[in-house]
Amino acid sequence: MFKPSHWGDRRRMRIGLLGGSFNPAHEGHLHISAEACKRLGLDQVWWLVSPQNPLKENHEVSLTSRVSQAHAIAKSPWLQVVSLENDFGTVRTWQTLEILKTRFPNTRFVWLMGADNLVQIPNWARWPKIFKAVHVAVFDRSSYSHKALFGKAARRFSRQRLKASHVKALWTKKTSKWVYLAFKRHATSSTKIRRSGKV
Repeated sequence: MFKPSHWGDRRRMRIGLLGGSFNPAHEGHLHISAEACKRLGLDQVWWLVSPQNPLKENHEVSLTSRVSQAHAIAKSPWLQVVSLENDFGTVRTWQTLEILKTRFPNTRFVWLMGADNLVQIPNWARWPKIFKAVHVAVFDRSSYSHKALFGKAARRFSRQRLKASHVKALWTKKTSKWVYLAFKRHATSSTKIRRSGKV
């Protein structure tokens, strides 16, 4: 099981959580993680490799293989690859976040996701709990931007939205906020890699 280093109880670190199947992990994941660190002032990003996404078909690639492959490209000291849902025995994001906040009370977390996930997050179990538990940073995907910004989740939490120009103020807020960030996306995707047969 993943164990935090000595910093866990000593200072209020800022951690970005990037969840997903990572089937496989690729340069695009590195790109969004680095961008999140820069834009949000993060100390670390954790890749939360999911044992099984409840909204997707069963993975043909094992969790062990996906974690191992993610480790192979996540070589930056600020990047951690973890399988916390497997460790915690959770299958829902809101459950995982509740445990993380309990185990790491001195750590500030922000959930990282693409605009496509903001569109479909109302399909996630108890999804409002995610927005209430931690800050959320949504990264633009041009083909999803309109649906994302006018979708159910964006409307539900419109009053909690922080302007992108004020993103550095995220950590001064006592209650959870979310922010929508435009950035230059990396062309690689897990779907493209699987279709190419290079995994």
